[in-house]
Amino acid sequence: MQFFDSSIFDLSPIPMWLEDYSEVKKQFDLWRTEGVSDLAEYLKQDPSRITQCAHKLKIIKVNQKTLQLFEANNQQHLCDNLTAIFRNEMFKTHIHELISLWEGKTEFSSTTVNYTLSGKKLDIKLRGVVLPGYEQSWEKLLLTTEDISDYQNACRLEEKNRLLAEARFIYSPTSLWVEDFSRVKIRLDQLRQMGIEDFRTFLDVHADFVHQCVDEILLLDVNQATLDLLKAPDKDTLFKNLNKVFAQEMHQTFREQLIELWNGKIHHQREAINYALDGSIRNVLLQFTVFPGYEDDWGLVQVALTDITARKKAESYLEYLGKHDVLTKLFNRSFYTEEINRLERNILRPISCIFLDMNGLKEVNDTMGHDIGDGLLRRVGNILSRAINHTSFTASRIGGDEFVILMSGADEHQVKNMLSTIEELFSIDNQYYASQPISIAMGFATIREDESVDDMLKRADKLMYDRKKKYYLDPI
Repeated sequence: MQFFDSSIFDLSPIPMWLEDYSEVKKQFDLWRTEGVSDLAEYLKQDPSRITQCAHKLKIIKVNQKTLQLFEANNQQHLCDNLTAIFRNEMFKTHIHELISLWEGKTEFSSTTVNYTLSGKKLDIKLRGVVLPGYEQSWEKLLLTTEDISDYQNACRLEEKNRLLAEARFIYSPTSLWVEDFSRVKIRLDQLRQMGIEDFRTFLDVHADFVHQCVDEILLLDVNQATLDLLKAPDKDTLFKNLNKVFAQEMHQTFREQLIELWNGKIHHQREAINYALDGSIRNVLLQFTVFPGYEDDWGLVQVALTDITARKKAESYLEYLGKHDVLTKLFNRSFYTEEINRLERNILRPISCIFLDMNGLKEVNDTMGHDIGDGLLRRVGNILSRAINHTSFTASRIGGDEFVILMSGADEHQVKNMLSTIEELFSIDNQYYASQPISIAMGFATIREDESVDDMLKRADKLMYDRKKKYYLDPI
Protein backbone atom coordinates (compact mmCIF):
# COMPACT_ATOMS: atom_id res chain seq x y z
CA MET A 1 0.00 0.00 0.00
CA GLN A 2 2.99 2.25 0.46
CA PHE A 3 3.41 2.58 -3.31
CA PHE A 4 -0.08 4.00 -3.73
CA ASP A 5 0.30 6.42 -0.88
CA SER A 6 3.36 7.88 -2.51
CA SER A 7 3.51 10.92 -4.76
CA ILE A 8 4.28 8.72 -7.77
CA PHE A 9 0.66 7.53 -7.93
CA ASP A 10 -0.80 10.97 -7.34
CA LEU A 11 1.53 12.76 -9.76
CA SER A 12 1.22 10.24 -12.61
CA PRO A 13 0.36 11.99 -15.91
CA ILE A 14 -2.12 9.20 -16.65
CA PRO A 15 -5.42 8.79 -14.75
CA MET A 16 -5.04 5.83 -12.40
CA TRP A 17 -7.50 3.91 -10.25
CA LEU A 18 -6.84 1.39 -7.50
CA GLU A 19 -9.88 -0.87 -7.22
CA ASP A 20 -11.07 -3.92 -5.30
CA TYR A 21 -12.46 -6.73 -7.50
CA SER A 22 -12.75 -9.29 -4.68
CA GLU A 23 -16.57 -9.31 -4.73
CA VAL A 24 -16.45 -9.98 -8.49
CA LYS A 25 -14.11 -12.89 -7.77
CA LYS A 26 -16.62 -14.29 -5.27
CA GLN A 27 -19.41 -13.92 -7.79
CA PHE A 28 -17.36 -15.81 -10.38
CA ASP A 29 -16.64 -18.59 -7.88
CA LEU A 30 -20.37 -18.86 -7.17
CA TRP A 31 -21.22 -19.10 -10.86
CA ARG A 32 -18.61 -21.81 -11.34
CA THR A 33 -20.15 -23.86 -8.57
CA GLU A 34 -23.52 -23.43 -10.29
CA GLY A 35 -22.03 -24.99 -13.43
CA VAL A 36 -21.29 -21.92 -15.52
CA SER A 37 -18.43 -22.70 -17.91
CA ASP A 38 -18.95 -20.23 -20.78
CA LEU A 39 -19.09 -16.80 -19.18
CA ALA A 40 -19.55 -14.96 -22.47
CA GLU A 41 -22.67 -16.95 -23.33
CA TYR A 42 -23.92 -16.71 -19.74
CA LEU A 43 -23.65 -12.90 -19.71
CA LYS A 44 -25.18 -12.69 -23.20
CA GLN A 45 -28.26 -14.56 -21.95
CA ASP A 46 -28.83 -11.92 -19.28
CA PRO A 47 -26.91 -8.62 -19.77
CA SER A 48 -28.02 -7.45 -16.33
CA ARG A 49 -25.38 -9.80 -14.91
CA ILE A 50 -22.73 -7.46 -16.38
CA THR A 51 -24.22 -4.54 -14.45
CA GLN A 52 -24.37 -6.75 -11.38
CA CYS A 53 -20.61 -7.36 -11.59
CA ALA A 54 -19.88 -3.68 -12.22
CA HIS A 55 -21.68 -2.71 -9.04
CA LYS A 56 -19.49 -5.07 -7.02
CA LEU A 57 -16.36 -3.03 -7.82
CA LYS A 58 -14.99 -0.87 -5.07
CA ILE A 59 -12.81 2.17 -5.65
CA ILE A 60 -9.93 2.32 -3.21
CA LYS A 61 -8.09 5.32 -4.55
CA VAL A 62 -7.80 7.52 -7.63
CA ASN A 63 -5.04 9.97 -8.51
CA GLN A 64 -5.23 13.69 -9.22
CA LYS A 65 -5.20 13.18 -13.00
CA THR A 66 -8.35 11.07 -12.71
CA LEU A 67 -10.14 13.84 -10.84
CA GLN A 68 -9.09 16.36 -13.48
CA LEU A 69 -10.15 14.14 -16.37
CA PHE A 70 -13.62 13.50 -14.98
CA GLU A 71 -14.02 17.04 -13.56
CA ALA A 72 -14.45 15.85 -9.96
CA ASN A 73 -13.61 17.99 -6.92
CA ASN A 74 -12.35 15.02 -4.93
CA GLN A 75 -12.59 11.25 -4.73
CA GLN A 76 -15.86 11.31 -2.82
CA HIS A 77 -17.37 13.64 -5.42
CA LEU A 78 -16.26 11.17 -8.08
CA CYS A 79 -17.62 8.11 -6.28
CA ASP A 80 -20.97 9.77 -5.61
CA ASN A 81 -21.46 10.29 -9.38
CA LEU A 82 -20.22 7.02 -10.89
CA THR A 83 -23.57 6.46 -12.62
CA ALA A 84 -22.95 9.66 -14.61
CA ILE A 85 -19.44 8.53 -15.56
CA PHE A 86 -20.16 4.86 -16.36
CA ARG A 87 -23.22 4.62 -18.60
CA ASN A 88 -24.69 1.83 -20.72
CA GLU A 89 -22.00 2.06 -23.41
CA MET A 90 -19.34 1.24 -20.84
CA PHE A 91 -21.07 -2.00 -19.81
CA LYS A 92 -20.84 -3.31 -23.40
CA THR A 93 -17.04 -3.27 -23.19
CA HIS A 94 -16.89 -4.26 -19.50
CA ILE A 95 -17.75 -7.81 -20.56
CA HIS A 96 -14.29 -8.18 -22.17
CA GLU A 97 -12.59 -7.34 -18.86
CA LEU A 98 -14.73 -9.88 -17.01
CA ILE A 99 -14.00 -12.63 -19.54
CA SER A 100 -10.23 -11.97 -19.30
CA LEU A 101 -10.35 -12.36 -15.52
CA TRP A 102 -12.64 -15.42 -15.79
CA GLU A 103 -10.06 -17.06 -18.04
CA GLY A 104 -7.34 -16.54 -15.43
CA LYS A 105 -5.58 -13.61 -17.04
CA THR A 106 -4.15 -10.98 -14.71
CA GLU A 107 -4.15 -8.21 -17.33
CA PHE A 108 -6.77 -6.83 -19.68
CA SER A 109 -7.35 -3.84 -21.92
CA SER A 110 -10.24 -2.42 -23.88
CA THR A 111 -11.55 0.72 -25.51
CA THR A 112 -14.66 2.12 -23.92
CA VAL A 113 -16.70 5.29 -23.41
CA ASN A 114 -16.95 7.29 -20.20
CA TYR A 115 -18.38 10.72 -19.42
CA THR A 116 -17.15 13.66 -17.37
CA LEU A 117 -19.40 14.97 -14.63
CA SER A 118 -20.42 17.83 -16.94
CA GLY A 119 -21.58 15.29 -19.55
CA LYS A 120 -18.64 15.46 -21.99
CA LYS A 121 -18.13 12.19 -23.82
CA LEU A 122 -14.67 10.59 -23.48
CA ASP A 123 -13.11 7.82 -25.53
CA ILE A 124 -11.06 5.83 -23.02
CA LYS A 125 -8.27 3.31 -23.40
CA LEU A 126 -8.69 1.15 -20.31
CA ARG A 127 -5.88 -1.05 -19.05
CA GLY A 128 -6.01 -3.15 -15.92
CA VAL A 129 -3.62 -5.41 -14.02
CA VAL A 130 -4.00 -7.52 -10.88
CA LEU A 131 -1.25 -6.41 -8.51
CA PRO A 132 1.30 -9.01 -7.46
CA GLY A 133 0.21 -10.88 -4.33
CA TYR A 134 -3.50 -10.42 -5.06
CA GLU A 135 -3.91 -12.93 -7.89
CA GLN A 136 -6.17 -15.15 -5.77
CA SER A 137 -8.36 -12.52 -4.13
CA TRP A 138 -8.35 -9.66 -6.74
CA GLU A 139 -8.42 -7.21 -3.82
CA LYS A 140 -6.18 -4.78 -5.62
CA LEU A 141 -6.30 -4.02 -9.34
CA LEU A 142 -4.55 -1.03 -10.89
CA LEU A 143 -6.41 0.55 -13.79
CA THR A 144 -5.47 3.39 -16.11
CA THR A 145 -8.05 5.36 -18.09
CA GLU A 146 -6.23 7.20 -20.85
CA ASP A 147 -8.22 9.80 -22.76
CA ILE A 148 -7.90 8.90 -26.46
CA SER A 149 -10.79 11.06 -27.67
CA ASP A 150 -8.64 13.03 -30.13
CA TYR A 151 -7.25 9.84 -31.60
CA GLN A 152 -10.66 8.19 -31.84
CA ASN A 153 -12.18 11.31 -33.38
CA ALA A 154 -9.41 11.32 -35.96
CA CYS A 155 -10.06 7.63 -36.68
CA ARG A 156 -13.79 8.24 -36.99
CA LEU A 157 -13.13 11.16 -39.33
CA GLU A 158 -10.76 9.03 -41.39
CA GLU A 159 -13.34 6.25 -41.55
CA LYS A 160 -16.05 8.73 -42.52
CA ASN A 161 -13.86 10.14 -45.27
CA ARG A 162 -12.97 6.63 -46.44
CA LEU A 163 -16.63 5.63 -46.63
CA LEU A 164 -17.43 8.90 -48.38
CA ALA A 165 -14.65 8.32 -50.91
CA GLU A 166 -15.85 4.77 -51.50
CA ALA A 167 -19.42 5.97 -51.94
CA ARG A 168 -18.31 8.61 -54.40
CA PHE A 169 -16.49 5.93 -56.37
CA ILE A 170 -19.22 3.30 -56.22
CA TYR A 171 -22.19 5.59 -56.86
CA SER A 172 -20.55 8.12 -59.16
CA PRO A 173 -22.62 8.59 -62.35
CA THR A 174 -19.30 8.76 -64.22
CA SER A 175 -17.49 5.58 -65.23
CA LEU A 176 -14.42 5.28 -62.98
CA TRP A 177 -11.47 2.90 -63.32
CA VAL A 178 -8.70 2.45 -60.74
CA GLU A 179 -5.53 1.10 -62.32
CA ASP A 180 -1.86 0.44 -61.56
CA PHE A 181 0.49 2.06 -64.12
CA SER A 182 3.71 1.36 -62.19
CA ARG A 183 5.00 -1.16 -64.72
CA VAL A 184 4.29 1.29 -67.54
CA LYS A 185 6.40 3.87 -65.73
CA ILE A 186 9.24 1.37 -65.36
CA ARG A 187 9.22 0.82 -69.12
CA LEU A 188 9.31 4.55 -69.84
CA ASP A 189 12.12 5.06 -67.32
CA GLN A 190 14.10 2.29 -69.00
CA LEU A 191 13.82 4.08 -72.34
CA ARG A 192 15.14 7.31 -70.79
CA GLN A 193 18.08 5.38 -69.34
CA MET A 194 18.77 4.07 -72.83
CA GLY A 195 19.05 7.65 -74.06
CA ILE A 196 15.73 7.89 -75.94
CA GLU A 197 14.72 11.54 -76.28
CA ASP A 198 12.27 11.67 -79.20
CA PHE A 199 9.58 9.38 -77.82
CA ARG A 200 7.07 10.02 -80.62
CA THR A 201 9.58 8.93 -83.26
CA PHE A 202 10.46 5.93 -81.12
CA LEU A 203 6.80 4.87 -81.18
CA ASP A 204 6.66 5.37 -84.94
CA VAL A 205 9.50 2.89 -85.29
CA HIS A 206 8.46 0.53 -82.46
CA ALA A 207 4.65 0.41 -82.71
CA ASP A 208 4.60 -2.81 -80.68
CA PHE A 209 5.78 -0.84 -77.62
CA VAL A 210 2.25 0.56 -77.24
CA HIS A 211 0.79 -2.96 -77.10
CA GLN A 212 3.45 -4.00 -74.59
CA CYS A 213 2.50 -1.12 -72.31
CA VAL A 214 -1.19 -1.99 -72.59
CA ASP A 215 -0.34 -5.46 -71.28
CA GLU A 216 1.51 -3.91 -68.31
CA ILE A 217 -1.57 -2.08 -66.96
CA LEU A 218 -3.19 -3.70 -63.93
CA LEU A 219 -6.91 -3.03 -63.62
CA LEU A 220 -7.78 -2.85 -59.91
CA ASP A 221 -11.42 -1.84 -59.79
CA VAL A 222 -14.33 -0.25 -61.65
CA ASN A 223 -17.59 1.21 -60.39
CA GLN A 224 -21.22 0.44 -61.22
CA ALA A 225 -21.42 3.25 -63.78
CA THR A 226 -18.69 1.46 -65.76
CA LEU A 227 -20.69 -1.77 -65.82
CA ASP A 228 -23.77 0.16 -66.93
CA LEU A 229 -21.85 2.06 -69.62
CA LEU A 230 -20.33 -1.09 -71.12
CA LYS A 231 -23.36 -3.35 -70.66
CA ALA A 232 -21.50 -5.73 -68.35
CA PRO A 233 -23.51 -7.79 -65.82
CA ASP A 234 -20.63 -7.82 -63.30
CA LYS A 235 -16.96 -6.97 -62.87
CA ASP A 236 -15.72 -10.48 -63.56
CA THR A 237 -17.45 -10.56 -66.95
CA LEU A 238 -16.05 -7.14 -67.82
CA PHE A 239 -12.48 -8.02 -66.81
CA LYS A 240 -12.59 -11.17 -68.95
CA ASN A 241 -13.81 -9.26 -72.02
CA LEU A 242 -11.65 -6.12 -72.00
CA ASN A 243 -10.41 -7.03 -75.48
CA LYS A 244 -13.94 -6.32 -76.73
CA VAL A 245 -14.07 -2.98 -74.94
CA PHE A 246 -10.71 -1.68 -76.15
CA ALA A 247 -10.76 -2.15 -79.91
CA GLN A 248 -8.03 -1.04 -82.29
CA GLU A 249 -9.07 2.64 -82.08
CA MET A 250 -8.18 2.64 -78.38
CA HIS A 251 -4.55 1.78 -79.09
CA GLN A 252 -4.10 5.05 -80.96
CA THR A 253 -5.66 6.88 -78.02
CA PHE A 254 -3.35 5.07 -75.60
CA ARG A 255 -0.37 5.93 -77.79
CA GLU A 256 -1.16 9.62 -77.31
CA GLN A 257 -1.61 9.01 -73.58
CA LEU A 258 1.86 7.50 -73.38
CA ILE A 259 3.29 10.58 -75.07
CA GLU A 260 1.49 12.77 -72.52
CA LEU A 261 2.95 10.72 -69.67
CA TRP A 262 6.41 10.81 -71.25
CA ASN A 263 6.15 14.61 -71.29
CA GLY A 264 5.27 14.67 -67.57
CA LYS A 265 1.53 15.29 -67.96
CA ILE A 266 0.10 12.98 -65.34
CA HIS A 267 -3.30 14.71 -65.61
CA HIS A 268 -4.77 14.82 -69.10
CA GLN A 269 -7.92 14.19 -71.11
CA ARG A 270 -8.92 13.27 -74.65
CA GLU A 271 -11.80 11.78 -76.58
CA ALA A 272 -11.74 8.04 -77.23
CA ILE A 273 -13.82 5.19 -78.59
CA ASN A 274 -14.77 2.11 -76.58
CA TYR A 275 -17.29 -0.64 -77.23
CA ALA A 276 -19.96 -2.07 -74.96
CA LEU A 277 -20.09 -5.84 -74.61
CA ASP A 278 -23.16 -5.90 -76.87
CA GLY A 279 -20.99 -4.41 -79.64
CA SER A 280 -22.45 -0.89 -79.57
CA ILE A 281 -20.03 2.01 -79.84
CA ARG A 282 -19.25 4.29 -76.91
CA ASN A 283 -17.76 7.70 -77.55
CA VAL A 284 -16.16 8.80 -74.28
CA LEU A 285 -14.22 11.70 -72.83
CA LEU A 286 -11.29 10.05 -71.08
CA GLN A 287 -9.78 11.88 -68.09
CA PHE A 288 -6.58 10.41 -66.66
CA THR A 289 -5.01 11.35 -63.34
CA VAL A 290 -2.31 9.92 -61.10
CA PHE A 291 -3.49 9.91 -57.48
CA PRO A 292 -1.67 12.22 -55.05
CA GLY A 293 1.15 10.37 -53.36
CA TYR A 294 1.76 8.13 -56.36
CA GLU A 295 3.46 10.64 -58.63
CA ASP A 296 6.78 8.81 -58.37
CA ASP A 297 5.60 5.31 -59.31
CA TRP A 298 2.10 5.71 -60.85
CA GLY A 299 0.97 2.82 -58.65
CA LEU A 300 -2.54 4.21 -58.41
CA VAL A 301 -4.27 6.11 -61.19
CA GLN A 302 -7.88 6.92 -61.97
CA VAL A 303 -9.45 6.96 -65.39
CA ALA A 304 -12.85 8.64 -65.70
CA LEU A 305 -14.97 7.99 -68.79
CA THR A 306 -17.82 10.38 -69.56
CA ASP A 307 -20.24 9.03 -72.14
CA ILE A 308 -20.44 11.57 -74.97
CA THR A 309 -22.01 9.20 -77.51
CA ALA A 310 -25.21 11.25 -77.71
CA ARG A 311 -23.18 14.44 -78.09
CA LYS A 312 -21.08 12.94 -80.87
CA LYS A 313 -24.20 11.77 -82.67
CA ALA A 314 -25.64 15.26 -82.37
CA GLU A 315 -22.41 16.76 -83.66
CA SER A 316 -22.38 14.31 -86.57
CA TYR A 317 -25.98 15.14 -87.38
CA LEU A 318 -25.27 18.87 -87.23
CA GLU A 319 -22.27 18.32 -89.48
CA TYR A 320 -24.49 16.31 -91.80
CA LEU A 321 -27.07 19.09 -91.86
CA GLY A 322 -24.33 21.59 -92.63
CA LYS A 323 -23.40 19.69 -95.80
CA HIS A 324 -26.59 17.94 -96.87
CA ASP A 325 -30.01 18.81 -98.16
CA VAL A 326 -32.54 17.33 -95.72
CA LEU A 327 -35.19 16.68 -98.35
CA THR A 328 -33.15 14.84 -101.01
CA LYS A 329 -30.28 13.57 -98.78
CA LEU A 330 -27.85 14.93 -101.39
CA PHE A 331 -25.11 17.42 -100.62
CA ASN A 332 -26.20 21.06 -100.37
CA ARG A 333 -24.96 24.25 -102.01
CA SER A 334 -22.52 24.97 -99.15
CA PHE A 335 -20.74 21.67 -99.74
CA TYR A 336 -20.90 22.21 -103.50
CA THR A 337 -19.12 25.57 -103.17
CA GLU A 338 -16.38 24.06 -100.98
CA GLU A 339 -15.96 21.16 -103.40
CA ILE A 340 -15.52 23.52 -106.36
CA ASN A 341 -12.78 25.35 -104.49
CA ARG A 342 -11.11 22.04 -103.62
CA LEU A 343 -11.23 20.82 -107.21
CA GLU A 344 -9.83 24.11 -108.43
CA ARG A 345 -6.80 23.68 -106.15
CA ASN A 346 -6.41 19.98 -106.87
CA ILE A 347 -3.99 19.09 -109.64
CA LEU A 348 -5.95 15.96 -110.52
CA ARG A 349 -7.42 16.17 -114.00
CA PRO A 350 -9.69 15.62 -115.88
CA ILE A 351 -12.79 16.92 -114.12
CA SER A 352 -16.31 16.67 -115.48
CA CYS A 353 -19.75 17.77 -114.35
CA ILE A 354 -23.42 17.25 -115.08
CA PHE A 355 -26.04 19.93 -114.43
CA LEU A 356 -29.64 18.79 -113.98
CA ASP A 357 -32.82 20.86 -113.74
CA MET A 358 -36.34 19.55 -113.21
CA ASN A 359 -38.87 20.63 -115.81
CA GLY A 360 -42.28 21.75 -114.62
CA LEU A 361 -41.71 21.63 -110.85
CA LYS A 362 -43.25 25.06 -110.29
CA GLU A 363 -46.41 24.02 -112.11
CA VAL A 364 -46.67 20.89 -109.95
CA ASN A 365 -46.27 22.94 -106.78
CA ASP A 366 -48.85 25.48 -107.92
CA THR A 367 -51.48 23.01 -109.07
CA MET A 368 -50.93 19.93 -106.88
CA GLY A 369 -49.22 21.33 -103.80
CA HIS A 370 -45.70 21.38 -102.43
CA ASP A 371 -46.06 17.95 -100.81
CA ILE A 372 -46.32 16.40 -104.27
CA GLY A 373 -43.42 18.55 -105.46
CA ASP A 374 -41.31 17.49 -102.51
CA GLY A 375 -42.04 13.88 -103.38
CA LEU A 376 -40.67 14.46 -106.88
CA LEU A 377 -37.52 16.06 -105.42
CA ARG A 378 -36.98 13.07 -103.15
CA ARG A 379 -37.27 10.76 -106.16
CA VAL A 380 -34.61 12.80 -107.99
CA GLY A 381 -32.35 12.63 -104.95
CA ASN A 382 -32.75 8.86 -104.75
CA ILE A 383 -32.00 8.42 -108.48
CA LEU A 384 -28.85 10.56 -108.37
CA SER A 385 -27.63 8.77 -105.23
CA ARG A 386 -28.03 5.43 -106.98
CA ALA A 387 -26.30 6.76 -110.10
CA ILE A 388 -23.12 7.80 -108.28
CA ASN A 389 -23.13 4.85 -105.88
CA HIS A 390 -19.72 3.15 -105.53
CA THR A 391 -17.96 6.14 -107.12
CA SER A 392 -16.05 9.13 -105.77
CA PHE A 393 -18.44 11.53 -107.53
CA THR A 394 -20.69 13.90 -105.58
CA ALA A 395 -24.29 14.97 -106.23
CA SER A 396 -25.57 18.27 -104.82
CA ARG A 397 -28.85 20.13 -104.77
CA ILE A 398 -27.80 23.72 -105.41
CA GLY A 399 -31.24 25.31 -105.84
CA GLY A 400 -34.95 24.57 -105.69
CA ASP A 401 -34.92 22.20 -108.67
CA GLU A 402 -31.24 22.37 -109.67
CA PHE A 403 -28.68 19.61 -109.18
CA VAL A 404 -25.02 19.15 -110.06
CA ILE A 405 -22.86 16.04 -110.23
CA LEU A 406 -19.14 16.76 -109.86
CA MET A 407 -16.93 14.03 -111.33
CA SER A 408 -13.30 14.31 -110.26
CA GLY A 409 -11.02 12.23 -112.50
CA ALA A 410 -13.78 11.53 -115.09
CA ASP A 411 -13.30 12.07 -118.83
CA GLU A 412 -15.91 12.53 -121.59
CA HIS A 413 -16.41 8.79 -121.96
CA GLN A 414 -17.25 8.41 -118.26
CA VAL A 415 -19.59 11.39 -118.48
CA LYS A 416 -21.52 9.75 -121.32
CA ASN A 417 -21.79 6.52 -119.33
CA MET A 418 -23.10 8.45 -116.35
CA LEU A 419 -25.67 10.24 -118.54
CA SER A 420 -26.88 6.89 -119.86
CA THR A 421 -27.16 5.53 -116.31
CA ILE A 422 -29.15 8.54 -115.13
CA GLU A 423 -31.52 8.41 -118.15
CA GLU A 424 -32.10 4.70 -117.59
CA LEU A 425 -32.83 5.20 -113.87
CA PHE A 426 -35.29 8.00 -114.62
CA SER A 427 -36.98 5.83 -117.25
CA ILE A 428 -37.45 2.98 -114.75
CA ASP A 429 -38.65 5.37 -112.05
CA ASN A 430 -41.17 7.02 -114.39
CA GLN A 431 -42.58 3.62 -115.32
CA TYR A 432 -43.22 2.93 -111.64
CA TYR A 433 -44.68 6.42 -111.07
CA ALA A 434 -46.47 6.63 -114.42
CA SER A 435 -49.02 9.14 -113.13
CA GLN A 436 -46.29 11.58 -112.06
CA PRO A 437 -43.33 11.28 -114.46
CA ILE A 438 -40.25 13.43 -113.95
CA SER A 439 -38.72 15.43 -116.77
CA ILE A 440 -35.09 16.49 -116.47
CA ALA A 441 -32.96 18.87 -118.53
CA MET A 442 -29.25 18.00 -118.41
CA GLY A 443 -26.06 19.74 -119.47
CA PHE A 444 -22.54 18.41 -119.14
CA ALA A 445 -18.92 19.32 -119.73
CA THR A 446 -15.37 18.05 -119.28
CA ILE A 447 -12.66 20.52 -118.37
CA ARG A 448 -10.45 21.65 -121.23
CA GLU A 449 -6.76 22.35 -121.14
CA ASP A 450 -6.03 25.61 -119.30
CA GLU A 451 -9.73 26.00 -118.48
CA SER A 452 -10.86 26.82 -114.94
CA VAL A 453 -13.36 24.69 -113.10
CA ASP A 454 -15.71 27.65 -112.95
CA ASP A 455 -15.66 28.08 -116.74
CA MET A 456 -16.34 24.37 -117.20
CA LEU A 457 -19.35 24.64 -114.92
CA LYS A 458 -20.66 27.61 -116.87
CA ARG A 459 -20.49 25.63 -120.13
CA ALA A 460 -22.43 22.74 -118.60
CA ASP A 461 -24.97 25.10 -117.04
CA LYS A 462 -25.53 26.88 -120.40
CA LEU A 463 -26.07 23.57 -122.19
CA MET A 464 -28.57 22.53 -119.53
CA TYR A 465 -30.36 25.90 -119.80
CA ASP A 466 -30.55 25.62 -123.59
CA ARG A 467 -32.14 22.19 -123.32
CA LYS A 468 -34.55 23.40 -120.67
CA LYS A 469 -35.52 26.33 -122.91
CA LYS A 470 -36.09 23.91 -125.79
CA TYR A 471 -38.32 21.78 -123.53
CA TYR A 472 -40.61 24.68 -122.77
CA LEU A 473 -40.70 25.77 -126.42
CA ASP A 474 -41.33 22.27 -127.66
CA PRO A 475 -42.41 20.05 -124.71
CA ILE A 476 -42.61 16.35 -125.45
